[in-house]
Amino acid sequence: HVQLVESGGGSVQAGGSLNLSCVASEYANRRNSMAWFRLGPDGEREGAQGVAVILNGRALYSDSVKGRFTISLDDTGNTVYLQMNSLKPEDTGVYVCAAGLTSNYNWHRPLVYQYWGQGTQVTVS
Repeated sequence: HVQLVESGGGSVQAGGSLNLSCVASEYANRRNSMAWFRLGPDGEREGAQGVAVILNGRALYSDSVKGRFTISLDDTGNTVYLQMNSLKPEDTGVYVCAAGLTSNYNWHRPLVYQYWGQGTQVTVS
């Protein structure tokens, strides 16, 4: 069973930066994507917003973070990072790492992901 563990959250002022990390306990078969989501106010995965994904080695972003956030994957393929720059108050939330088998058309949909972390809080004031 693959476990995902996030770190790097915290509190920053608007305009600041944070770097999130997510480590997978092992390589999961049938996984071509590692992504970051932000949970909605209800804290449920179903309502989570897709922030960014590494899909078959290519980075994709939601429109709200393009040009500010950068997602990257280490050489092992088991650690994904999210460099968050020029943070805004609306970026505040619990950021959760997810892994699974997705496509260009559904990477932003939380229910297609098989593996999830517990999340890390990001607060921008």
